[in-house]
Formats: sequence, structure tokens, C-alpha cells
Amino acid sequence: MLNRRSVLQLMSGASILVAGAGATPAFAADKLRIAMVVKALGIGFFDACRDGGLEAAKELGNVELIYTGPTKTTAEEQIAVIDSLIAQKVDAIAISSNDTNALVPVCKKAMSRGIKVISFDSGVAPEGRILQLDPSNPQLIGSKLVQMIAKTINNEGEVAILSATAQATNQNTWIEWMKKEWAKPEYAKMKLVTTVYGDDVADKSYRETQGLIKAYPNLKGIVAPTSVGIVAAAKAVVDANLVGKVYVTGLGLPSEMKGAVLAGATDTFAIWNPIDLGYSATMIAALIASGKATGAAGTTIHAGRMGDIKIGADGSAAMADPFTFDKSNIEKFAKIF
Repeated sequence: MLNRRSVLQLMSGASILVAGAGATPAFAADKLRIAMVVKALGIGFFDACRDGGLEAAKELGNVELIYTGPTKTTAEEQIAVIDSLIAQKVDAIAISSNDTNALVPVCKKAMSRGIKVISFDSGVAPEGRILQLDPSNPQLIGSKLVQMIAKTINNEGEVAILSATAQATNQNTWIEWMKKEWAKPEYAKMKLVTTVYGDDVADKSYRETQGLIKAYPNLKGIVAPTSVGIVAAAKAVVDANLVGKVYVTGLGLPSEMKGAVLAGATDTFAIWNPIDLGYSATMIAALIASGKATGAAGTTIHAGRMGDIKIGADGSAAMADPFTFDKSNIEKFAKIF
């Protein structure tokens, strides 16, 4: 799934994008308006999700994709965005939430107006959405994060976690699974010293990393399960001349992590393809909005080139396994996303 990708050329900085004209329509009914609401605009991961969403809209035909989000990663700003979309009477909303519970009332309001709401990447609580699309299996992600840093530091030393916001559903779930993996006997000499939060803001993540380096002089590893945090942490390590002493891993984009890998600040990191994630979320939202799928637990949705995605009993679905990047493949994939 991570080989060839045709990324659409877009106007940079646009918060609302439209696609679908000229494609062979999969829907013969009236045009559907699907809104993709991200944690914040200007984040590379979500820009790639947008590209995938546009690909799905074009493939489906007769679909308009509205790409939008707040300027800050807060629940309050996302609520304002959703209220605006309710007023616009969009057909469906696919949201990566900044707070699993705080968004429930406004999402329930949207659904009461006939708008189909799903969450992806970072979930809304079940009562506020139809389904949650996880980019991968949370257990596999959590295990992978621990395994990567353990391999790099030979299962021994002090390690810290640099997360996004304290309320981020996906981050917290991954960290829970990290701790379960960490409890295995083979990691007995690898100590988790603390978890800090950079709020998916580059400057704050950089400062939090500086704080970790100062507070823990024997620190050997930093795990950042956030595409913003991992870049900032790697930069802080390079700037502090600690390459080879402190290693950064986590979830990031190849295009943004190339420098860190080549510099030696990062040995390995992982990510699923965000283009695929945006494609899948848009495809699923459109199929539910058109009545071609329900999104109910136990059902399966055929999400175009991503194949069949099964909705679990808990109302969540997993898209694909995370993929590992290192010096052997970073330059190839940095050209793609």
C-alpha cells in the first residue's frame, strides 16, 4: 500500500477544497458534500489526508470534499468549525478530534440534523459518531513504538514519551498499548521515565524535548507518536549535539523525517500512509451518506482501492498495519509523502 501514489496538485494554504468534477460518477444522485475536519490546518500529515480525500472524491464522482479545521488544536475551535458545517448543511463529516468527549454534543447535534458523522485518526466517543476509522490496530501501533526504540538502544536505558495533547484519543490509546508491551520481561532494563505533551505544536514540542534532555541527563530515547512531535524532538536532539546519545522514534512522515534519519537522530520510525487514511475516511463517509453503507458494527464497507474494511463490535475499524522507515528506504518514500 505504500508504493505508488499520485498526489494531487493543490493550492497551498487553502482550507476548503473541491473535487469530483469530470470523474465517472459512482453516485447518480445529487452531489454529496463531505467535510474532512482535521485537528488543525497546516500539519503535513493532514495535508496528505486531504490529498487522499480528493482522490476518493474524484473516484466516486459527484462528490465535493470540504477540507477544513481550526488554526489551533483545541476542542473549542473544532466545535466552532462543526457548527459552521451544520449551518452549511453538509451531508457528512469525517473528523480527527482534539478531544474524544468534548466534541460529542456538537457531533450529536450534527447527526440530529441528518448529517452522517464518522471520526478517523483520533476518535470521537461512540455516542458522537457512527464509526471510528483507526489508521491501524492500536495494539500493533503501541507494540511497534516500543519495539523500535528497544531495538535502537538494545533494550536498555531511560526513555520518555512526547505525546500530542493530553486529551488526544489516539495518542492515549497507543500509549496504553505501549505500556502493555513495555511490561514484557525483555524490556525490564528499559525504563519509562515520563510522558510530556507538546500539543501538536512544533515550538512547544521542541521546548518539551529540551526539558526532557535537561531533566534526564541519562536519557537514551524519546518516543513521539505524533508527526509534529517527532520532527521537533529530532531537531532538539540535533541542536543539542546529542546525536548518537539520544535517539528519537515514533510516528512521522518520511518527507519530514528524512533529515533526522540521515543525520542519525532517528534510527527507525513508522507511519501508515496518510493519503490512504484520507482516502478511506472520505470513501466511507460518502458511502454512508449515500445510503450505500450503514457503518454499523459487524458490517463491512468496500473502500475502493483499500478493499474491504470491517467494522468491529465496538464500532471501530482498522485500515492497515504501520510501516517502518529507516536509512534503507527513507529517500524513496520522502519523495512520495
